[in-house]
Amino acid sequence: MAYASTNPFTGEVLATFPNATDAEVQAALTQANVAYEKWRETSFAERARIMKAAADILRRDVDKYARLGTLEMGKLFSESKKEVILSAEIFEYYAKYAEELLKPESLPVADSAEGKAVLVHEPLGIVLAIEPWNFPFYQVVRIIAPQLSAGNAVILKHASNLPQCAAICEELMKEAGLPAGLFRNLYTARHHTEMILSDPRVVGVALTGSEGAGTIIAATAGKALKKSMMELGGADAFIVLEDADVEKAAKFAVIGRHWNAGQVCVSAKRLIVADAIYDRFLELYKKGVAELKAGDPMDPATTLAPVCSQGAKEDLERQVKEAKEHGAKIEVIGAPVPEKGSFFQPLLMTGLDSNNAARHWEFFGPVTQLYRAKDEDDAVRIANDSPYGLGGAVFTKDETRGARVASRIRTGMVFVNHPLIPKADLPFGGIKNSGFGRELIGLGIKEFVNHKLINIVDIDAPL
Repeated sequence: MAYASTNPFTGEVLATFPNATDAEVQAALTQANVAYEKWRETSFAERARIMKAAADILRRDVDKYARLGTLEMGKLFSESKKEVILSAEIFEYYAKYAEELLKPESLPVADSAEGKAVLVHEPLGIVLAIEPWNFPFYQVVRIIAPQLSAGNAVILKHASNLPQCAAICEELMKEAGLPAGLFRNLYTARHHTEMILSDPRVVGVALTGSEGAGTIIAATAGKALKKSMMELGGADAFIVLEDADVEKAAKFAVIGRHWNAGQVCVSAKRLIVADAIYDRFLELYKKGVAELKAGDPMDPATTLAPVCSQGAKEDLERQVKEAKEHGAKIEVIGAPVPEKGSFFQPLLMTGLDSNNAARHWEFFGPVTQLYRAKDEDDAVRIANDSPYGLGGAVFTKDETRGARVASRIRTGMVFVNHPLIPKADLPFGGIKNSGFGRELIGLGIKEFVNHKLINIVDIDAPL
């Protein structure tokens, strides 16, 4: 596996990094375990101080971090800055709430003679984090902030096209005052994943990535009897009911599908529009996409970024071609994109009936699937006709109706009257082929802790 930093806008190779050796991986695990044994006894106040320091550094140096994210994976500089601030907010959340989230819980018992039962939440050890390229900092922080706050150590295997972002994440935590070894970035080779997960000092793995990668990593973890937390792909439904504010819904659909060049697990990939407003919505949606401007992601005037690499562009082109062979109708929408760089022309895909397998695929880029729904029930049926179950959105002027429809959508998250946008104080995760487990808030910090029962019983209590 080659770790190379390549600018998606210019195609320039910025830097390359060699794979870690077996000896380097073993040394990192040993150092992490030694550091963990001390860290698990460190006070929540001291852990919080370091989390807050990391947040302060991100806010102070937001342009530095954002620029590096844009250079390595191509996202708009403005979006990259928002990602860095979101990462700071996650650190701040756990600095404020980690101790409360992990406080011992008194358990009610039927008879006081049976004991004083308390549930405590203790750290377990080293967590392996395998993270993707689409959010260079947020994906890392939403693992390390809760896990370090809980008292665990983390080894990071970041995406191979983000070696500089991976390195600066480690530098961030060192500057924040985190003891050496508790968080390490390693440029691991493929065989190192099994090596790490087989190590008894490692307690589990958190992966954000593709469905295929999840299958492999979860199987490797299972073989080693290690816990895995999987955030895999998504094909989120964006339902627009007949009583919705069509203009605002169309505007949000453009944003929801094209932010980060459409390379978001919770992007609005499947637009499901009620028949009564379908034509008007489509007119407004096409107009909105046509107003997007592709160009230099560092330019404030640019509103459509390139996809992360030439390889990603070619993979998406092959996928669209195959969908067309299955019967999908493809329409070019939006202004022409530059030939320079890994830009992908926005496309609209229709004709995805029950005979077209492409309706179940995730298109990771600016390709919009559009469906016409006869009514509310039909919209819900289409939304649930997916192997994925990550997020979704429902648009209606009736909030009660919106909540009802949201309850019928089989995913881990649903927003009403707004595209799904990750927040520091909201949980993140899905069901079905979108994975299992939850990140952020109290759910995330408890994924890799020991929920241990301590019961103090009167020695004279009956058996």
